[in-house]
Amino acid sequence: MAIATLKQADSVLAALIDRVGPCTLDQDQQTGDLFDCLARAILYQQLSGKSAAAIHGRFLQLFEAAPQPLDILNTPDDVFRQVGISRPKILYLKDLASRMPDFPSLSELAQLDDEAIVQTLIPVKGIGRWTVQMLLIFRLHRWDVLPVDDLGVRSGIRRLYNLPDLPNKATVEQVGHAWKPFRTIASWYLWRSLDIKD
Repeated sequence: MAIATLKQADSVLAALIDRVGPCTLDQDQQTGDLFDCLARAILYQQLSGKSAAAIHGRFLQLFEAAPQPLDILNTPDDVFRQVGISRPKILYLKDLASRMPDFPSLSELAQLDDEAIVQTLIPVKGIGRWTVQMLLIFRLHRWDVLPVDDLGVRSGIRRLYNLPDLPNKATVEQVGHAWKPFRTIASWYLWRSLDIKD
């Protein structure tokens, strides 16, 4: 139903959907609790997927089991630096760890609407709207998220609609309005469009 709705709403996107094929977003979903997901998101910020995965892997190897907030708070900064984590990200991880006792669980967050979840989590240093939107998409399975600041989404729109420059937030919102209530799936197709060689 989602694909049919999107194709009917936007003929340009419809052509991309036909080119890319079936949406496999449900195979890209993350597991883990809220702390695990947000710590991973922090480590992945502003890095290529390959670099981020390597650092995340080394980060996990520091601990015998999935790291808990107390593990992060009790680990000296230089240990994190040795596995390639930058000083700002160490600060972000420790701020996140210190706030976890006051945060709702993932199942409690799931009862809230998207904007309420954003407002709950962005007080953490290093966590902005984009980071929370990735949680909404890949962990909470929300189907109508449009990450207007995402470079891949903006690049995909520029390429797909032959725009001279990267679109600003307002333009992304305007183009994406037609995709409601399945903007997450449209975003996934925009990300995939960047892998297509013309």
